[in-house]
Amino acid sequence: MTDSPSQLPERGHVHLDAVGGAAGDMFVAALLDALPGLRERVFEDLAAVQPDGLGRPELSEGTSAGIAVRRFGLGGAHAEGDHGHAHGTRFTDLAARIEAAPLQAGTAMQSVAILRRLAEAESRVHRVPMAEVHFHEIGDWDSLLDVVAAGSIAAALAGWTWSVSELPRGGGLVRTRHGLLPVPAPATADLLTGFRWRDDGHAGERVTPTGAAILAHLVAAPAARQPSGLRLIASGMGAGTRELEGMPNVLRALVHAIDTGDDMNEDSVMVLCFDVDDMTGEEIGVAADRLRDSAGVLDVSLGMRVGKKGRPLHDFRLLVVPAELENVVDLCLSETSTIGLRWHQVHRRRLARGSDAVAVDGLTLRRKQVRRPGGETTLKVESDDLARTGTLAARRRLQTRAEREEGKAK
Repeated sequence: MTDSPSQLPERGHVHLDAVGGAAGDMFVAALLDALPGLRERVFEDLAAVQPDGLGRPELSEGTSAGIAVRRFGLGGAHAEGDHGHAHGTRFTDLAARIEAAPLQAGTAMQSVAILRRLAEAESRVHRVPMAEVHFHEIGDWDSLLDVVAAGSIAAALAGWTWSVSELPRGGGLVRTRHGLLPVPAPATADLLTGFRWRDDGHAGERVTPTGAAILAHLVAAPAARQPSGLRLIASGMGAGTRELEGMPNVLRALVHAIDTGDDMNEDSVMVLCFDVDDMTGEEIGVAADRLRDSAGVLDVSLGMRVGKKGRPLHDFRLLVVPAELENVVDLCLSETSTIGLRWHQVHRRRLARGSDAVAVDGLTLRRKQVRRPGGETTLKVESDDLARTGTLAARRRLQTRAEREEGKAK
């Protein structure tokens, strides 16, 4: 069991087993049960965003179908019906409240990103602009605090990867502000397009819109296999309030450290994208160089596409260290003319790399080394070193000789 955030491994993976379903409170309870060292951080963030007199967020112990579980929710005044709804249920209102609160690093960004996913789904489902989207489930303070708590957990585990089991589809109808709607609710189905589902014979709403937004935000590639080298370090059970016949209504979190071998390295990066159609070539070149040189940016690539009204545009694609995403977002908005960006988290696998140098015809040529699965090592001479020599044919002959020479490791 991990006791504090400082003891968490730099790289890890959380697998969520949606045994009974997935809801915001179940997610928070499961992760805080598995990683009690995160509780102080999460509850400090909750205290910073909630109004006075609302009641106290609680992580309680209990059972579900005979299994020891944790439950997360509001007690105290809220349980008696006071302060039941957040003031202002529009996405912009709730995002502004979160961003204005003195939250810990990364919590606001992660929380607002979860809310934005839900707002985008509601906008698509009801054919209304995002500015007019009103959250009904998130209008309750306990649901809004689920989002902030989930954002705090996601920020604490920045750079980790996430996966989820098949989701229980449920069935029947659910009562909403829009009347009776089929299960899964339309916004939930929209958010979880691409996720795997199962029918376990239990009806009702099994995955809530808040739970769906959290999963859609965290699970970068629903169909991808889990990374290799997983070592289980903790597990936790988060339960919902509903009782299911013959099975526990729980979401289980399996927390892993990732042990990588010598031949490869796995981690997660953020892919940040945006388009511009009103910058000159010189301006684009300066912006790309500045972004490429900024802290946390691993790579910058540009593409050409055609946008609305037949306008040519440049498509920027950045690979960013997750912890630096917020700073890089601000830099993109200041160095380019774009007014909007998109990002998502992806898992990557990199082969083990090294370098050496060889002397050929009086030249010192650096070589990149990559160790392939199975032990084979491939070499590539640095292009900048070859560029100082003659024609293309001469450079290719020099490259072939350099790749055959015994090198001195660096």
